[in-house]
Amino acid sequence: MSAFNYFNYYTEIEEYFWRKRGAHLLVSPLDWAIVETWQKAGIPLEAVLKGIDRAFESFSRSRRAAAGRQLKSLVYCVDAVLDAATEAAESSAGAGPEAKSARPAGEPFSREELRAYFEKNRQRLARAAEKQRAGHAELAARFDETAKRLEELAPVLDSPAQLDLEDLERRLTVLEEKLTATVAANAEEESLLAIRREMDRALAPYRRKMTAEQLAQLERQYTQKRLFERFDLPRLSLFYLI
Repeated sequence: MSAFNYFNYYTEIEEYFWRKRGAHLLVSPLDWAIVETWQKAGIPLEAVLKGIDRAFESFSRSRRAAAGRQLKSLVYCVDAVLDAATEAAESSAGAGPEAKSARPAGEPFSREELRAYFEKNRQRLARAAEKQRAGHAELAARFDETAKRLEELAPVLDSPAQLDLEDLERRLTVLEEKLTATVAANAEEESLLAIRREMDRALAPYRRKMTAEQLAQLERQYTQKRLFERFDLPRLSLFYLI
């Protein structure tokens, strides 16, 4: 997946789905979790769009479509997207090695955009730390530590050499994973139960159509999204610089 497609992955899928749907729908936490699952699995954008096309074609021939119902969620596209991804992988395996361009790919973000993104996230982490400082010192310390790590990464942006965005993304992902573990360990039981109930309601119509692995991935992404919202934390990945 090219750098441009990787970092515009969500936006392109969202807009394509809207065009196929014929309506600008609000993005549900479930749909967001599905896109994150595809992105983390490394499914190429082209395979996702092909799968969405196939899902709409299949739905148009269904009894639900005949009854006037519409395809409202990306969950209906999961199987078709995975099939398209498998086909793409098999096709790629049968092809020869790709010729590499001698010219380095351009950076998808300006250094100013990245600095502003880091600073916005640093400030949000600092505010989240202040909210927790009196009653949850461990949480506040973790938020402060993450904000400091973002400050320490900022000088990388001053390098005249082309940025290694893959390595930068790995570092940000590690910071996010540490934050996720901390907030999950410190969240109140009732908050976790509320998230679980909400998630179960959202997934209930689709559980029979998805594998255990697919459901587990979605549940992890959904829970992380809700926990970060609960503690007013920013997502750090460059995937969210859109």
